[in-house]
Amino acid sequence: MRSVLISSDRRSSMRKTQWAVSGVLLAALGACGGGSEDQASQALAQAEVATATTTLALQADELSSDAGALIAQPTFHVAPVVLTPPDDSDVLNANASATQTPKSQAVPSGLAALSTKRLTLDTLEAVRTKGMQAAPSSADGEQATPLAGSAVTTYTVAQVRAAYGFPALPAVGTQPTAVQAAQLGAGQTIYIVAAKHNPNAAAELAAFNQKFGLPTCTTRTLAASTALPLPAASTSGCELVVAYSSATGTLSATAPAYDSGWATEIALDVQWSHAIAPFARIVLVEAPDASVNNLTSAIRLANAMGPGVVSMSFGAAEGAWTSTLDSAFSTANMTYLAATGDWGAGVMWPSASANVLGVGGTTLTYSGTGSRSEVSWSGTGGGISAYVATPTYQKSGLPGVGSAVRRTVADVAMNADPATGHYLAVLSPGSSTVQWLSAGGTSLSSPMWAGLVAVANAARVQAAKPVLGAAHTTLYGQVGAVPGNYASGFADITLGSHGTCGTCSARVGYDQLTGLGTPNATNLVNLLSGASAPAVPPSVTSATINGQANTALSFTVSVTAPNPVTYALTGAPSGMAIGSTGVVTWAAPVAGSYAVTVTARDTKTGLSGQGVYTVVVAAPPSAPVVAGGTVAGKVGVALSFNATVPSSNPMAYTLAGAPSGMAINATTGVVTWGSPVLGNYSVVVTAKDTKTGLSGKGTYTVQITSGGLTITAPAMVGVVGKPLTGSIAISAPAGTSFSVSISGVPWGMGFSLSGTTITALWAAPVAGSYQLTVVAKDSAGRTTQALAPITVSAK
Repeated sequence: MRSVLISSDRRSSMRKTQWAVSGVLLAALGACGGGSEDQASQALAQAEVATATTTLALQADELSSDAGALIAQPTFHVAPVVLTPPDDSDVLNANASATQTPKSQAVPSGLAALSTKRLTLDTLEAVRTKGMQAAPSSADGEQATPLAGSAVTTYTVAQVRAAYGFPALPAVGTQPTAVQAAQLGAGQTIYIVAAKHNPNAAAELAAFNQKFGLPTCTTRTLAASTALPLPAASTSGCELVVAYSSATGTLSATAPAYDSGWATEIALDVQWSHAIAPFARIVLVEAPDASVNNLTSAIRLANAMGPGVVSMSFGAAEGAWTSTLDSAFSTANMTYLAATGDWGAGVMWPSASANVLGVGGTTLTYSGTGSRSEVSWSGTGGGISAYVATPTYQKSGLPGVGSAVRRTVADVAMNADPATGHYLAVLSPGSSTVQWLSAGGTSLSSPMWAGLVAVANAARVQAAKPVLGAAHTTLYGQVGAVPGNYASGFADITLGSHGTCGTCSARVGYDQLTGLGTPNATNLVNLLSGASAPAVPPSVTSATINGQANTALSFTVSVTAPNPVTYALTGAPSGMAIGSTGVVTWAAPVAGSYAVTVTARDTKTGLSGQGVYTVVVAAPPSAPVVAGGTVAGKVGVALSFNATVPSSNPMAYTLAGAPSGMAINATTGVVTWGSPVLGNYSVVVTAKDTKTGLSGKGTYTVQITSGGLTITAPAMVGVVGKPLTGSIAISAPAGTSFSVSISGVPWGMGFSLSGTTITALWAAPVAGSYQLTVVAKDSAGRTTQALAPITVSAK
């Protein structure tokens, strides 16, 4: 007998075979301004709210045609990113996000170079699709102001109210008490004076209200024939009134033209004055254009409509003409507020007027817990007027104020940095899809302060006092000049700068960047109203409760309140109830997740608070299910498969019927076999839940093949004296190299190769029985064999 070795290297997917061997002091402020040092001495008197019919005579100021034609600019900034919409945390509980960390969103690299100044949704969308060539160039020579940093932090209504110390909003869908309504500005009017027209102001406000759980507002547009002054504002809800102003300060029937910049300004003013005073009436007065003349006419129209707070988020460079328009800001029972600007140190009309409260800006940091921190925003306006005499209220000797040479702004401040902006709902013309922006600028701080003054006025009315009217004397003399009141009512902003002048940095006490500082709202309103501290509604702490189906559930709600409370549930599943002590029970829970609103009502004040309890009831436990299945492997190649059961509970795994060398990890359910042996095996995996004690089984069929090589070697039969032939076929996957050895070969038998078929030829067979042993081995060392019997009979 002898052996034959044949080598093969299968390199072609076409099965073509080749054979081969395998082988600060205001006196010092003069550095930032100049002009007359005449000092204004006119006292700013407070007046009672008119209770009878009032006849108003409008007086036009004498203003040069050049000054009157000056164009004012809106003072908003927008971060260069369209935000992911805020989540729905506040939809059912308007205060839910107050304790959450504010959202931060990266600015896309393709938008980072955009100036935030007066940036609109239209521009953002254009640049996103067409590139920076779609960005508008500055028409007024101003420098671009890209966002500082690569991300923007954006605050919700609840977070802003919490940061500045405003009372929590009432439970969604509930009617507040008279005291609580006053805390929301009920019965007061905020006039938003702006240029051009925003046709989507009401729809944007509705989206804003829905997202943040704010009271909804009815909406109407004043007819040109509407009698003035307007009736008193409602004390039980919000109203948005739109008025078109003519060039002469009368009501017009024609809406001004649309302008995307002014439309964004209007949206910002309306939404964030409402966020601070949700029950105040908002009257949007739209001037036909942004000229100083027409904006002044719109202010006079607001004066004619009745007592209120006028918010002006625009400005034009001051001039010698500035004080000639002061009569527009002198109506009794009116408070006038204006943005100081967003271009760094400098003074603008109308905030330069001694009769207008100039509002500067800060950069706000608030985490959802603890106190806020602020520095002066580098873009905030402010400085010493070159033309307006020092008003009496700035001679009061409060910290930081010495011998003032002229009127200095700002007077007060709030957050204005677009990098720490506030959510703003915006609609493009013709679109019904609300987009969300992060807005800032002193256009943001000004309407928020207008809301605060409206709240203070409502508190004064509750205390049977007249509205504030000209607020400077009270803010400077009764709050700022009294150390205890100042420390209580204001946060003094002492860090930050907005230029390089000698007075361009914040300091202790008054400074031109932030004025007296930012409000500690509840304390300041109490000081402005002279009323006792407002009643505090109950606070209900939200929580998640877990239970098991068909197992009695009980938990106690967490409520903080100064007086006894009563409880009520909304959205509770059938069978759930709450007792007089705040204990919630459910005898037979049903599997599912339930959002249950707990309302606690103060039995003395009538105020109520809400919290949402998320009750998660798990289904009854069931036995683990082991899937089982078929697992394929190859001889000698390490095998591993996963028999893990998905479960929230830990499992213990065992294996039965396993061949030698196969094992299972008792914790993970991973089955391993280091060196599989040819054959088919049936193994059973058992998984036991370590908490419930329930178990399940699954059967795995493990099929171990020879690695892809197969030999077909049929029997050969011959007769002495006649040549005998036979064939042996080798099958292997494409690209496999293998060798074949044949042993037990009788003398005289030879072999030839064609493709992967070996042909045996025995020219003179000898009678007898023989057996060829055919072994194939691939390059990985895997082998397979077959036996080919040979029978040769006598003649």
